[in-house]
Amino acid sequence: QVQLVESGGGLVEAGGSLRLSCAASERTFNRYAMAWFRQVAGKEREFVAAIDWTSSYTYYAHSVKGRFTVSRHNAKNIVYLQMNSLKPEDTAVYYCAAGDSYPATTWLRYNYWGQGTQVTVSS
Repeated sequence: QVQLVESGGGLVEAGGSLRLSCAASERTFNRYAMAWFRQVAGKEREFVAAIDWTSSYTYYAHSVKGRFTVSRHNAKNIVYLQMNSLKPEDTAVYYCAAGDSYPATTWLRYNYWGQGTQVTVSS
């Protein structure tokens, strides 16, 4: 059982930056592909970014490509999401997820989830 804990969310002005972190409890963290999703109340959870087991490959949603960067540090069991040039439409609860497949852009393919961290971008 992998436990994931996100942190780093908050309130930021449009054009600003935030870095989200997701700490994993599992020592076999490097066996999982990791991803970030986001969700706005009343809408389906939306794929944001994914990274493979060894950081060799990353994949992004079109809406964030060029602005967001996903990375991981396997020795520390952490995955990051660096978010730059934030827009009000990036406002959501952000979740990290662990799974066996890469790249998987549907939330159904992930087995483990964090509790989420709120990101609010003001205009």
